[in-house]
Amino acid sequence: MIQTNDLIGVRELHKIYKMGDVELSALRGINLDIQQGEFVAVMGPSGSGKSTFMNILGCLDRPTHGSYFLEGQEVGSLSPDDWAHIRNHKIGFVFQNFNLLARTSALENVELPMMYNGVHTRQRHDRALEALSLVGLEERLHHTPTQLSGGQQQRVAIARALVNRPSLILADEPTGNLDSQTSGEIMKLFQNLNVGEGLTIVLVTHEADIAAYANRRIHFRDGLVISDQRKA
Repeated sequence: MIQTNDLIGVRELHKIYKMGDVELSALRGINLDIQQGEFVAVMGPSGSGKSTFMNILGCLDRPTHGSYFLEGQEVGSLSPDDWAHIRNHKIGFVFQNFNLLARTSALENVELPMMYNGVHTRQRHDRALEALSLVGLEERLHHTPTQLSGGQQQRVAIARALVNRPSLILADEPTGNLDSQTSGEIMKLFQNLNVGEGLTIVLVTHEADIAAYANRRIHFRDGLVISDQRKA
């Protein structure tokens, strides 16, 4: 049973990929709950199943067997249109490569997700300003990505993930293209968003020093959870 304070619940989650006559089990019966307001790092070597797990949480891939609950609703079996609605309203994505539009200002990049929701121009502008201020970029509103450092570009990407006020932030190797100092700054920003704003964050990383910023670390190997540790 999914508890009322659980944002995410997965039950007997399996993912099998077929390659010709060969079946590859990427997930082998995962059972996990993530509560609202948790900051979780998902770790594991290449091929462990962590990226598959994140794709299912992000409604980017469908489980072969099992159930995925988000805010108490079973979403793993919903239609593509329902998934698109969930991705746009309930989930914010942060990627390793930033995925910003190169010739578009920071402000316009952050406004973009709201255009698909039909948010009025004035409201889009105000909410984008609010999100960019939250990540410390209120003085870089009109800079394009080429005029920003890697850390600043990732801050724009985080603001874009926040602007639709999602229930969940999914971050896939968000410091993978950043130096150590900038990585630390980005992770402190995630911590502040988690503690100060109460955001639930699930982050994939293979780096132990990055995972140390989270309050909970889940290790995958061969499609199974081999450890699940919370900080005291």
